[in-house]
Amino acid sequence: MSRQNINRAFEMEVFVTVVATEGFTAAAEPLGMTASAISKLISRLEMRLGAKLLHRTTRKLQLTPEGSAFHDRCLRILDDIGCAEHEVAQAQAPRGRIRVNSQVALGVHYLLPLLPEFLQRYPDVQLDVVLSDTVVDLLDDRSDVAIRTGPLPDSCLSQRHLGASGVAVVASPEYLQHAGLPIHPDDLRRHQCLGLSYARHIDAWPFTDRHGERVAISPSGQLRLGDGESLRKMALAGLGVARLARYHVAADLAAGRLVCVLQDWNPGDIEDIHALFVGPGRHVPARVRVLLDFLAERVAKELP
Repeated sequence: MSRQNINRAFEMEVFVTVVATEGFTAAAEPLGMTASAISKLISRLEMRLGAKLLHRTTRKLQLTPEGSAFHDRCLRILDDIGCAEHEVAQAQAPRGRIRVNSQVALGVHYLLPLLPEFLQRYPDVQLDVVLSDTVVDLLDDRSDVAIRTGPLPDSCLSQRHLGASGVAVVASPEYLQHAGLPIHPDDLRRHQCLGLSYARHIDAWPFTDRHGERVAISPSGQLRLGDGESLRKMALAGLGVARLARYHVAADLAAGRLVCVLQDWNPGDIEDIHALFVGPGRHVPARVRVLLDFLAERVAKELP
């Protein structure tokens, strides 16, 4: 057989499968070959290489030193071939449906306004978008991507950093006019503090003065809400004080609809924004990968 007619990748695949299954008979089914044909192929391979790759006994196969070295090279080469094929496949126009679950504030103020640009760029992609501040399990929820802020729980999910935002305690001028301006964090105990109705990683509001004094206040008031956007709307309506990410209230602060309070006590904490997805990265479907790249490119630019 001429060298041009030898399918080296196929030979390597057969050899690696024989080693993995520890026998010609066991390798026959996954390869779709007979044990006899596999044995003959390995013999031809050994003859062409001029080296014994396997010690054959009635009970098992054992790699020779030359066979072990060849096996390691085969694994690397087959992996490179797989990666090359995957990259070519991923380079095709992304298509298909992506299910996205985003926190409400991020969705309303940043994700939804960007979607027309994304959909125009990728006309063969369809999006299912759910806005919810409830923590979801991507596998149970059948979501491809979840966009979340704050500390991330330990999980097997991969993550892509999209940006970061400071946090501020805010209220409407109308609320402060009748309730008074808090000077010290303890003053909040006499105010209507708007809280969230679901459990968070850190529920208390942290404060630190310039001397390093630390105070933590648990929000208490007549009203708790299920998402950050509702919290913002109630603060705008003058129902109390809220602690929100600056990206969430940047336009309200600029327009004077909300004002920051207790800025001298702001600890300067930052909330990171991540896209969570099932990884690892190189095996992410093209439709999901282009969305992650798009969000990483655009969201950080939009944040104040």
